[in-house]
Parts: sequence; C-alpha cells; structure tokens
Amino acid sequence: MARKKTLTIAEERVGIRLSSHEKLCAERMESILKSIERLEKKVEQLSDHVSTGKGIVKVLVVLGSLAAAFIGYLNLK
Repeated sequence: MARKKTLTIAEERVGIRLSSHEKLCAERMESILKSIERLEKKVEQLSDHVSTGKGIVKVLVVLGSLAAAFIGYLNLK
C-alpha cells in the first residue's frame, strides 16, 4: 500500500500562494473578456455608422448630379 505523502510547511505555503494567484488571474481574465466584448460591440456600432454615412454620401452625390444636370439644361436654352 502506498504511503500518503505529507506536505512540508513550505509546500503548503506554495500551494496557497498558487491558488490565490490563480484566483487573481481568473478575475483579470474575466475583466479582459468583458472589455473585449464591449470593444466588439463598439466596433460593430461604428461599422454600422460608417455604412450609413457611405449611403448618405452616395445619395447626396446622385442628388447633386441631378441638380447640376438640371441647372446645366436650363442654362443651355
């Protein structure tokens, strides 16, 4: 039958330090994940705004072209 290994005081302290370090790292990782999720949402919103802006610019270019063509037609007569 195998004997159960007894831990020395130093080994116990190292184990306690590692477990507290792992908890701290887990909290940091959760914080980083939340931050990344917020950034992803902001990037998606910015992408939507840019797409909307491109659409508006296209509409304004078409309207400006039509207005210039109409004014040019009136000036020819």
